[in-house]
Amino acid sequence: MSTAGQSIRDIFNAETGTDITTRGWVKTRRDSKGVTFVQLNDGSCFRDLQVVVDAGTIPDDVLASVTTGACIMVHGLLVDSPAAGQPVEVKAQSITVYGDADPLTYPLQKKGHTMEFLREIAHLRPRSNTFGAVFRVRNVLSHAIHTFFQDRGFLYVHTPIITTSDCEGAGAMFGVTTLDLMNLPREPRGGIDYTKDFFGKPAYLTVSGQLEAEVFALAFSNVYTFGPTFRAENSNTPRHLAEFWMIEPEMAFCDLDGDRALAEDFLKFIINSVLDKCADDIEFFNKRIDNTVLETLEHVTKSAFEHVTYTEAVRLLEKADRSFEFPVTWGCDLQSEHERYLTEDVFKKPVIVTDYPKEIKAFYMRMNDDGRTVRAMDVLAPRIGEIIGGSQREERLDVLKERIKAQGLPEEPYSWYMDLRRYGTVPHAGFGLGLERMMMYVTGMKNIRDVTPFPRTPGSAEF
Repeated sequence: MSTAGQSIRDIFNAETGTDITTRGWVKTRRDSKGVTFVQLNDGSCFRDLQVVVDAGTIPDDVLASVTTGACIMVHGLLVDSPAAGQPVEVKAQSITVYGDADPLTYPLQKKGHTMEFLREIAHLRPRSNTFGAVFRVRNVLSHAIHTFFQDRGFLYVHTPIITTSDCEGAGAMFGVTTLDLMNLPREPRGGIDYTKDFFGKPAYLTVSGQLEAEVFALAFSNVYTFGPTFRAENSNTPRHLAEFWMIEPEMAFCDLDGDRALAEDFLKFIINSVLDKCADDIEFFNKRIDNTVLETLEHVTKSAFEHVTYTEAVRLLEKADRSFEFPVTWGCDLQSEHERYLTEDVFKKPVIVTDYPKEIKAFYMRMNDDGRTVRAMDVLAPRIGEIIGGSQREERLDVLKERIKAQGLPEEPYSWYMDLRRYGTVPHAGFGLGLERMMMYVTGMKNIRDVTPFPRTPGSAEF
């Protein structure tokens, strides 16, 4: 059996009158008098390819297996389509059924399915229109991220997934152990004896690759990470996952202004890439999921991002002609409602807020001369709020030590991190973007579980 074939995406660009062979999964089948219409999709593009089967062309036993969900190969003639909304169709000459599907039990029928139901069949949902579009966009977005940094000479670094450092200092980390949980070794005082564990000390799944990226930035100047990260937060919300992917560039010889400029260029580049390469998918999201998606994305790419300090942002929020669920005072962490007010009502475009109070930011952020704020930044976007968080890092050893101590963290696990300040320290900065949060933004999907292939959330680790 020949394995030669053309993708449906390429077929839509082929000349009519040519023989084609293609493969895919049957979306729907409709029988009319003397003819059968099959909608076929192989995932290469949003549009289905219509296959027209005239009576008597295909043996009855073969045609009987061409049902919704079946995987088939079609050979035929590409012709102009008389049907509205599709430029071409295939007149089938032969069909091979790779795998049939019981039409009575196949879950994806031609009807509306809830997102909750589709999450239960995550092994089949990529075949649906919505999730086909989601994962094509995720692919293009991921490629654009690499392209942006590679074209600018950044080094791609694979930072560890298993770590002994808590980058955020929040303690919401998944432990990694080979100890027998039913018979844990104990120290004399009753604590767990981690010297008997695989690594000889407590180890965790990483919450961020940033600290390790700094190691490489202080040798290669400009680097980035793009990999899985984990948070053991019991947050069962539409915006939280226990496992997600993070993009984290780190730049030596860079201050907060340089960090801001790169973040703006980065967002515009990856959004433009999606708009350019996933036009049909974005049109679907704009029509079926959120009718503001296209307008919002195009607006972001054309806007000069606003810049305000945290103090200025609080002043604007305090003067707002509305009441917020979370009252605003200097020193509080800005909530999504505050961030959206700034971007949607005050500035009507993306806003970068900088110089946050030190008490609400991580230990590694560079202290400002006022002793109250740090050189942190959050990039806020209309419709979602914070989409990027970053900072200039604290390069001064004495100040870093004080920050670690003030947050009640032990020095020993960060000894190597402080060595970077002892030997050839330099101002440096970086930021982080969660891929799934960005996916929600560009697609308009309302639940983060629906933009990742196999969501990991409290109480759920299927597949």
